[in-house]
Amino acid sequence: MILRVLLILGHPRADSLGGALFEAYASGAREAGIELRTLRVGDLDFDPDVHVPSPADQPLEPDLAEAQSLLTWCQHLVLVYPTWWGTCPARLKGLLDRLLAPGFAFRYFDDGHYQPRLTGRTAELITTMDTPPWVYRLIYRAPGHRALGQATLGFCGLRVVRRTVFGPVIKSDATERACWLAQSRALGARLRNGPESAPQRVLSSVRAWLAALRLQFYPMTWIAYSVGALAASGALDTQTYWLGLAALFLLEAATVFGNDYWDYESDRRNDYWGPFNGGSRVLIDGRIERTRLGVVARWLFWGFVVLALGLTTIGPAGANPAAALAFSLLAVAAIGYTAPPLKLSYRTLGELDVALTHSLGVLLIGYILQRGAWHDSLPWLMSAPLGLAVLPAITLSGIPDYGADRAAGKRTLAVRFGVDGAVRFAIATALGAGAAGVAWWLLGWDGGLYGPAILLAALHAGWLVWRLHRYRRERRPPGRIDGLMVLALSLILWFGVLPLLALS
Repeated sequence: MILRVLLILGHPRADSLGGALFEAYASGAREAGIELRTLRVGDLDFDPDVHVPSPADQPLEPDLAEAQSLLTWCQHLVLVYPTWWGTCPARLKGLLDRLLAPGFAFRYFDDGHYQPRLTGRTAELITTMDTPPWVYRLIYRAPGHRALGQATLGFCGLRVVRRTVFGPVIKSDATERACWLAQSRALGARLRNGPESAPQRVLSSVRAWLAALRLQFYPMTWIAYSVGALAASGALDTQTYWLGLAALFLLEAATVFGNDYWDYESDRRNDYWGPFNGGSRVLIDGRIERTRLGVVARWLFWGFVVLALGLTTIGPAGANPAAALAFSLLAVAAIGYTAPPLKLSYRTLGELDVALTHSLGVLLIGYILQRGAWHDSLPWLMSAPLGLAVLPAITLSGIPDYGADRAAGKRTLAVRFGVDGAVRFAIATALGAGAAGVAWWLLGWDGGLYGPAILLAALHAGWLVWRLHRYRRERRPPGRIDGLMVLALSLILWFGVLPLLALS
């Protein structure tokens, strides 16, 4: 695919060193065979001042409307400008003030959060200055780069991949300026290989795949699995333990990749995505191709199959048919959360599926792999409060996704029973988790793994219930609820960390 580049000269005069650098970059870019569009702020007819409370309410002049269209069109934005008083000229600043309006470059929500709307694009800054570059960077701390690169372009979703500084101009001679022009031309020509250098492409790819993995959720699996493994025997078979954990990691990675793949339509419509809902966004931002993500998800799944099969037939502990069956059932439930034909999250079974897989599923596998009997009461009893604690978090995660899930045909609890119904269910299950934990301790069903500290879990559950009641009374429209999500997710830890500490 041919790269689409928008090159903007931010110097108000075209007959300047900045203008010459602009032309040199354009010449190199055309040689690279990319699709190039150019703008010069000095040629644009527009009012740089915002005369109304929001720039979104000020009609765009024809030149600005065209510039906004080009910004939407481009994949890579290049700004060439002089650094005056530590930052860009007023004319370029005025252009950005008018162009990057709410509703176009970003979106503001009533709950106070912002979301960028120009994601999936890269940017490049080329500037001249009289200040020695090392002074600008080390002493002044590059205020213009931070203002443009982070607070402006980064805020709107563009990722700055290169900053090039030419200076000090005031002390330069013709030879040095000729070198700068050649360097600018070379920067444009480098676009034949994309806007990023080879190391940057590798780093960006690594970051994208790490984001797709959503590693923030894996500790929950590790804790439950470890509780099951340690509860089965005081003498842990470490080789079996680590191989089992590796198999679960592959399965969870295949599951989250599959969720991104199959939930694409819902994620694409989602305006309220966050760290706990709405997918990893790597497909929406174009950081990973959807087909490639699907292929990797399949390879991860087959890697899990091979490892689990080997572990339960010829592994260190020998054949283990019960573990093989447990792995099989867990795999069907995990992949079936979004993948056809089960698509459990589309049938109002997704929340129950997550609760079972992240409590009984992984805990029982840990227990059986360490030669515990599947019918022993302890893993089943320990899984019940843990599963109840998972339900509030996974149920609440459907509230920000409500509109997008409904439009995509998903039938989560929030979609089927409404936001209020989902909150009621989260309240009931949070109370159930706290009550079950205390009851298990008092009745001795916890095997001595909870202890009096479980009362803190009950208090935590009560705090979550109080916050959810407040949320219901306020009758807020569906939106991000990151605070409630943190409170709900941290409730789960009590039912995993306390047994883990007791066992270890």
